[in-house]
Amino acid sequence: MAPHHQRVPLLFPLVFLLLLLAPPRADAWGKEGHIMVCKIAEKYLSEKAAAAVQALLPESAGGELSTMCPWADTVRWHYHWASPLHYVNTPQVCNFKYSRDCHNSRGQEGMCVVGAINNYTDQLYSYGQKTSYNLTESLMFLAHFVGDVHQPLHVGFEDDEGGNTITVHWYRRKANLHHVWDVSIIDTAIKDFYNKSMDTMVETLKTNLTGGWSDDITHWENCENKHATCANDYAIESIHYSCNYAYKDVEQGITLGGRCYTYWCLNIWLV
Repeated sequence: MAPHHQRVPLLFPLVFLLLLLAPPRADAWGKEGHIMVCKIAEKYLSEKAAAAVQALLPESAGGELSTMCPWADTVRWHYHWASPLHYVNTPQVCNFKYSRDCHNSRGQEGMCVVGAINNYTDQLYSYGQKTSYNLTESLMFLAHFVGDVHQPLHVGFEDDEGGNTITVHWYRRKANLHHVWDVSIIDTAIKDFYNKSMDTMVETLKTNLTGGWSDDITHWENCENKHATCANDYAIESIHYSCNYAYKDVEQGITLGGRCYTYWCLNIWLV
């Protein structure tokens, strides 16, 4: 099993993007995965960022960002234009290039998960100023898409739609490879390692952030320009892990899951 520090875990990068929600210096899976991202993020928000989040959350959130992190999936069929913003497709070349890959089926540039993160981050920089943007939706989209870009198969191959057309069996249940990474690995980990408790898993990951992974935090949040470069870096990282882990040795109809020397235990560290 590869060491954790080689991978920016899927559950953590939102922590750093949400720090952008403080006023300007003038002075983002399945449902469970997205909820976990935001439960962890809320703990690490600065005082100003936490206040901004509270001000932007709808009343239905009950004051908790995590309740709204799956929101972008729930409106996907109502906001048809946003469907391409959950992912980015690449050729089978195991790299990501914004100019080549970040577009929708009509060729509109920026219509991918990387472009969406850049766009909603830019919008949230206007917090505290007069703006025409719906910053509540900007927050909920950003929280969701930062989770999406760190699921490796949300930066997957165009030919198989990020693993959606690769049929597999997770233990005895028929699924597609994308669903395994969106849902099955996390669900199995919660059941097998955390006594069926998502909260227990979240608390364990929080402990890891202040313990074994604490030395990596500065590296995870470091990029030249948080408006753009971080999102590009996240996509570059995810396609690398798609090629080297998610797609590795997978064929149509293969059975995944099982004892801990098999596919899922070799890849749980990525989640």
